[in-house]
Amino acid sequence: MRKVLRKVILFLKKKLSMDDFRLKVFYSVSKNQSFTKAAAELFITQPAVTKHIKLLEESLGVRLFERKGNFIVLTTAGEVLFRYATEIFRLYQEAIFELGTLKKQYQGSLRLGASTTIGQYLISPILASFHEKFPQIELTLLNGNSEFIENAVLSKNIDLGIVEGKKHHNSLKYTEFMDDELVAVVHTKSKFAKQTSISLDDLPNIPLVLRERGSGTLEVIESALKEKGLKLSNLSIVMHLGSTESIKSFLEHSQAMSFMSIRAIQKELKREEFRIINIQDFEILRTFSFVNLHGQQDNLSSIFMQFANRHYNQK
Repeated sequence: MRKVLRKVILFLKKKLSMDDFRLKVFYSVSKNQSFTKAAAELFITQPAVTKHIKLLEESLGVRLFERKGNFIVLTTAGEVLFRYATEIFRLYQEAIFELGTLKKQYQGSLRLGASTTIGQYLISPILASFHEKFPQIELTLLNGNSEFIENAVLSKNIDLGIVEGKKHHNSLKYTEFMDDELVAVVHTKSKFAKQTSISLDDLPNIPLVLRERGSGTLEVIESALKEKGLKLSNLSIVMHLGSTESIKSFLEHSQAMSFMSIRAIQKELKREEFRIINIQDFEILRTFSFVNLHGQQDNLSSIFMQFANRHYNQK
């Protein structure tokens, strides 16, 4: 049985690397929106990337990319192919993962860490499903803000972290996990709940309660505001609090506004306790990332990352 599984896995990897490498190049260019970044990701030269894309376009008889100034964008045909390529590679990784679990009995302990928002609103369903799939693996979870989790990885107190915000340390490897959006939110009792939309010029006149320094959430907010020419010092910040739950409680008893993950307020939105306020020409997007020490990603960490990606992609 194990010999058969090993042959199937090797066959799948061989097929992907030989017959479908051009599709892999196309996928990397599309994802990164850059020939240069794709070359670095795939460890090939930029001329080689260009050649593979040209040969793929010739074999398909369609153009996949077009240039707009200094940027490349997908054509309509490219968008169709990217959609299918994404699914192909997802199914490929799923097949490899399932075959791997059949031929191995994983056991041991995995020390995880998650930043506050991820720990409170995202990780629990994944942990429950992972435990059901791998009951012999002992999991522990450490919570804290992103800075705290990164330091825990650096000090080797945990094996793998999941953080929000920017990359801070060259000693750490950041692997993108999932996207998130921060939205402006008030309690329905707030006087600002009557407004469905405001402008950025209105923002300095609204009392705000935000996360503490060291929080990935605050860092992302600060960066997004800076791109619009606003500083935190320009705003009317009445308080910094250490968790999203404490901010929720504060909003319930105040007129203030906050920026929170859309994932963190689903229950309150359904109960019509909170209301999202649209800010014209302004959005705050961020990425949650796995983080571990360069060159020290153990087998169990890899298994958890694959499992979490599968869990998320199936939503």
